[in-house]
Amino acid sequence: MGLRELLIDAWSWLNYKQAMADPTRPGQNAFPELNTSWVPGEELRRLSAYKFLAAYDSNQAGQLAAVTGEQHGVERRELGDPSKLIDTTLGYLLGAEQTIMVPGADHAQQDHATAEDQAAAELQHKLRAWADKELLPLRIQQAERCAVRCGDGVYTLAWEPAKQRALLRTYDPGFYFPEWDEGEQDAQEYPSRVHFAWELAADPARGLKARVRRITYELGPIGPSTASGSTEDGRAIREQVAGADGDPVLTVGDTLDPLTGTVTRVYPWAPGRPSGTTCYLTDAEWLLEDLGLAHDVFSLPLDKAAYRVRSDGQVLHGLDLMCDFIPVVHIPNSVPDVGEHWGKSTLATVLQLLDELAATDTDSASASATTGTPIVALAGARLPIDRSTGQPMPVRVEAGTVWQLSDSGRMDTLDTSAQLAELRQRIDHLLDRLASNTRLTTAGLGTLDVAKVPSGYALQLALGPLDSLVSAMRLARNHKYQLLLRMVQRLHQAGQVWPAGESLPARLAWGAHTPTDRTTVLNDVTAGYAASVFSLDTAVRMLQEAGYPIDDVTKEIERIQKRAFDQAARLADATGDNAAVRDYLGLPEADSGVPPVPLIPT
Repeated sequence: MGLRELLIDAWSWLNYKQAMADPTRPGQNAFPELNTSWVPGEELRRLSAYKFLAAYDSNQAGQLAAVTGEQHGVERRELGDPSKLIDTTLGYLLGAEQTIMVPGADHAQQDHATAEDQAAAELQHKLRAWADKELLPLRIQQAERCAVRCGDGVYTLAWEPAKQRALLRTYDPGFYFPEWDEGEQDAQEYPSRVHFAWELAADPARGLKARVRRITYELGPIGPSTASGSTEDGRAIREQVAGADGDPVLTVGDTLDPLTGTVTRVYPWAPGRPSGTTCYLTDAEWLLEDLGLAHDVFSLPLDKAAYRVRSDGQVLHGLDLMCDFIPVVHIPNSVPDVGEHWGKSTLATVLQLLDELAATDTDSASASATTGTPIVALAGARLPIDRSTGQPMPVRVEAGTVWQLSDSGRMDTLDTSAQLAELRQRIDHLLDRLASNTRLTTAGLGTLDVAKVPSGYALQLALGPLDSLVSAMRLARNHKYQLLLRMVQRLHQAGQVWPAGESLPARLAWGAHTPTDRTTVLNDVTAGYAASVFSLDTAVRMLQEAGYPIDDVTKEIERIQKRAFDQAARLADATGDNAAVRDYLGLPEADSGVPPVPLIPT
């Protein structure tokens, strides 16, 4: 290949592609839209990789190969194998359903419930109500499919004053440009500045030129209060609010330290702990014709910016979001390597295998054409003559065709059925290799004949690699979704919709990714609860996780106890307290039957 250097990075699995051969300008022939001046050079390999993976997902890898110089690229047969891998992996990752859980919420209806349990139940109800309004399952599908395909997904949260709730949005990772301080890029480090940028096409009908839109979240020190204003040429900006004496005015609740000159603020989620940091939001557009080679997404000229205005009239130019965090959550598809921030696509390590599969499908289609319509060789046949030219007319094999052969004539056909059978065996071999290398297994991809599996335990062993794959993918996401739900709490506290206080831990519970033997689980639960091995709470939760239609664990326990007369009888024998028995059954207090005696007032 004549390689002059060996480049090993997060996108090395694409080095075998000709379009990625130039490490300085990868994909410049295949993706000319990436060669604009505002795209940083260090991001080109990542953006090109996203483009390659999107082409495979949409069955356009052959067209992409033709653009990069492969002669027969457009003839490649692509039968949807990459898309199937992505969708199958996504289905196993997400499971049957996703549920927001707050520890302690299940104990809120019990007699010994504490104030913390009540707060957990209230928060769980609010988060689930917010998730319903924001279509959280749909957003998860959008972001996670992008993460499985590209290796990365992105969520953003923004407070909407008109709706009085936090809005959840997903972005293409190709629009995501985090900015770290030098030497701080790591999987666990949070960037101090995040940009989302993309091009807006020109619209001659509306008189709009080609533009670049950039949304920036940046952490910085708290400053004086600002308000919407405008420049002399009519551009919308934010200006500092000045008091009667001309001095800057602080936002209500902020405190100025006269010695250091720093401004601090006590956030609702951190009572008693003043903070000097806040997050600023800027949303602006630039004309492409105003950008030169010296400007990229990290250094766009502010004097050429046209700032956008929010629904409540606030100009998005350094708008103080009243929070000390960036409301952006990056979702990696895999646990990043040491020092890396980006995840790895499910298609990354098997991309060459998918190329082999597409090439074999193409060869198989060619072989099936010659098998279905064989090539025929005639000897000693009397062929029809074209009277105008005097030349034999071309002959085609069609149903009912009759040729007259001489005494020594013969007809031979080219039989390619053996080659077709060999190609089909090769396709089966490649699919088995694909299932093994992606750890989805033949059972997970649905190519395993279940009738040949000797027992359920053998099937469980066959799904072992799939279990480890799903566990690793969920491990990379658990903390991210905890962070997302914590941000949702704090944005509602900052909007003064939810009460102030320390943020409670909340997590996203994934559904079972493989079929569960519900009969076995039911038997285990029945025997375990009868033997007092585990509590009724644990038993009901096990049934819920096994797929039984139990919406709320606490309410299900109340229904069970209202009909548990045998347990109530044992409780009465053990305590002799009828009030405790009635409370266990959920009944009101009994009437003693003794009429009240009126007291003579003194």
